Amino acid sequence: MTTPAVSPVVSIAYHSGYGHTAVVAEAVRAGAADAGATAHLINVGEITDAEWELLDASDAIVFGSPTYMGTASGAFHQFAEETSKRWFTKTWHNKLAAGFTNSGSKSGDKLHTLQYFQTLAAQHAMHWVNLGLAPGWNSTEGSEHDLNRLGFFSGAAAQTNSDEGPEGVHKADIATAEHLGRRVAETAKAFVVGRAAVAA
Repeated sequence: MTTPAVSPVVSIAYHSGYGHTAVVAEAVRAGAADAGATAHLINVGEITDAEWELLDASDAIVFGSPTYMGTASGAFHQFAEETSKRWFTKTWHNKLAAGFTNSGSKSGDKLHTLQYFQTLAAQHAMHWVNLGLAPGWNSTEGSEHDLNRLGFFSGAAAQTNSDEGPEGVHKADIATAEHLGRRVAETAKAFVVGRAAVAA
């Protein structure tokens, strides 16, 4: 018996203040598409009714935002509050969720932003997909070019120097975000096939 080919729908709901996080969001999208998903970028700062419907129809939603003052951006918080309409109707129950963030500092309290995304997902009864990578750049044989060079587990974390534009997003962080996109897509494939098998 062969497993049917599936193309899960993965949407990346993100906000980017200066373009750095948009680069990371595109890397997540590319990774998901590379793994066979139909992947969409949705800028929550200017989200449309059609894009809300796209989120509702997605198998997985990946949340992304820069870390400002220890949490997600104000625009992302506004989006999160607006998801309460979905909370009341349980629209996002049992979807997959994941997250990524970027800041100017190596740490920058990015973990708090990822945990904020996890809490948002939990309130919607979504299932969290972690990064699934060991930490890089933590030995004398490691380097800043390692995947997961900043050593986060909850999601993908990027660091971009505050005096550089979007072109300064580190290539290792882009590759790490691509890995997250592939992991979400591959997990979504299993969920879609499993859900169909249970329903049969």
